[in-house]
Amino acid sequence: MRTTTQVMAHRGASRAAPANTIEAFSLARRMGAHAVELDVRQCATGELVVHHDPVLSDGRIIAHLGKHQLPDVVPTLDEALDACGEMWVNVEIKNHRIEPDFDGRDERTMAVLEVLRQRVGQHGDVKRYLVSCFRRRTVDRVHQAWPELPTAWLTVKIGDHRELARDLASFGHAAVHPEVSGVTREMIETFQAHGVRVNTWTCDDPIRMSNLIEWGIDGICTNRPDVALELLGK
Repeated sequence: MRTTTQVMAHRGASRAAPANTIEAFSLARRMGAHAVELDVRQCATGELVVHHDPVLSDGRIIAHLGKHQLPDVVPTLDEALDACGEMWVNVEIKNHRIEPDFDGRDERTMAVLEVLRQRVGQHGDVKRYLVSCFRRRTVDRVHQAWPELPTAWLTVKIGDHRELARDLASFGHAAVHPEVSGVTREMIETFQAHGVRVNTWTCDDPIRMSNLIEWGIDGICTNRPDVALELLGK
């Protein structure tokens, strides 16, 4: 378990630069963020690309386009990871049932793992990555395929946090990623008691950040990493 709150730049330093771009990731690194959160999809020619929505701003579906048809600012996963340098990276796999690129067989997920395996083979540090997804089945499959790779379930609301803490711990997941409005001190303590880290999203309010830091939260995913770092005195 990490002993201090980690500042995770949400899609990079996305308050100051376009989200999920090399510019945003590089800026987060210069600011001193501990980590970056980014979103992975796959285009029609097979490349893994970093983009939050399944469609571009003009409505075209990424999964129906070749890499050469995407805007230059949309990086590949490898390009994004290179820009993150020594920061650890929360790789969120976008895989929602209602979206046009839903992948029920998790083939895209396995492609992401192949990229990460190659990079871990180069630098030897599997803890540099944490894979998350809103789809619990996808997260479970990642852990089954690569137990040493940290995994996290991403969620908006948590019902019985005691039951969920036991469940995630029993599956071997490293963390839970709840939406910030539902996070309480008791929730954090419960998950941590089961060996499950709590990284919340997305918090840009300094007062809320201060409360979360005081409660001992493991990670704050924020569009304003510079603000969170200042509160931590780093």
